[in-house]
Amino acid sequence: MSLGMLVVVPLGLTLLPTRTTSTRWWFAFAIPGALALWLPRGPVSITLASIYLAGTLVLITLAARHLLQHKAIRPREVALYTALATPSIAALALVAERSSYELFGFSLTVLTLTVAHFHFAGFAAALIAYLVSDRPGTTTTAAAVSVPLGTGIVLLGFFLGDAVELAGAAVLTAGMWLVGWNLWLRSRQAGRATAALLIVSASVLVVTMVLALTWAAGHVVGTPYLPLEWMVATHGLANAVGFALCGVLAWRRLREGVR
Repeated sequence: MSLGMLVVVPLGLTLLPTRTTSTRWWFAFAIPGALALWLPRGPVSITLASIYLAGTLVLITLAARHLLQHKAIRPREVALYTALATPSIAALALVAERSSYELFGFSLTVLTLTVAHFHFAGFAAALIAYLVSDRPGTTTTAAAVSVPLGTGIVLLGFFLGDAVELAGAAVLTAGMWLVGWNLWLRSRQAGRATAALLIVSASVLVVTMVLALTWAAGHVVGTPYLPLEWMVATHGLANAVGFALCGVLAWRRLREGVR
């Protein structure tokens, strides 16, 4: 989770339109948020988590400003606004978990996982869907739509039940595989190091999203799925490092013209 707050999000913010956001102020919010993860539950960690929540709300205001300036909600903008909005969901879950409050009836374990999920499956996934859609095409447009849509349906599934979450996982998987396909296409035109990062980011999605589907399906139809601890160690870790971190690093190199 600290990786998301301190590395993936600030790196990702540098890839967005400069008039939308910057990273100069981000660490003033992210460092307290990361500290909150490691301190015991109580007033200090609640305060630090609340500071992080305030920072994520700034991202929402920046998304709103971008919308008012451009007055357009095309598929690419939907992915952009999703990327800017999802860290606030993670931050709200963090405040509740540090408060030992089962927000909406969710256990503290689920809230902890929500913090991680909406940094990587939320912010990073929507961000990269936004980035790959800079080239017009059926697959890029579908990725820009289906990643935010799948993320939203998964979120609704937390409240409406496992069947809805399974539907969201299916839509999100399709979107992530489209993102992976476009990352692989980009790798064919990139230098060796950048291509390696793109290929890792794309390849990881093949396995991690199958794990996500089996997890969601197992709670609906009883098919086998990995225990929670193994899902965190496989699906979670691979998505955080292999997909999200490698993806934003590769895109930084592409933006900087580094091959």
